[in-house]
Amino acid sequence: MIVIDTHILVWAMQDDARLGSQARRIINEMTEKSRILISAITPWEIAMLVQKGRLALGDDVGRWIDSALSLPGLQLAPIEPSIAIDSVRLPGEFHADPADRIITATARFHRIPLLTADQAILSYGARGHLQVVAAG
Repeated sequence: MIVIDTHILVWAMQDDARLGSQARRIINEMTEKSRILISAITPWEIAMLVQKGRLALGDDVGRWIDSALSLPGLQLAPIEPSIAIDSVRLPGEFHADPADRIITATARFHRIPLLTADQAILSYGARGHLQVVAAG
């Protein structure tokens, strides 16, 4: 099982070249086993990025998210109270982005890797606070 970061979901849905071959292989393997988690904060983050003009989906954001959530193998991970609490108590140095904090705490809660291309999260994982897989 693996948690995927918001941009990984977007890149996978849009067949974006920034999604490296290793990341594609992992996503394909995990999809076949119904073992991909996205945090419940991910739809919120996507909607915020669209609203701010930082992400174009080519479709209504609600329809796009519904389509993404209907992909085989994808499961929406709820924000459990312990995830919410851990997100504000992450050990070590971590940036203030609330979505990144929730997604990171989700991976920690489930004790599974987070697939990301976010350098700050990759560095956080390298410091031993989180299992990460680089998507590049």
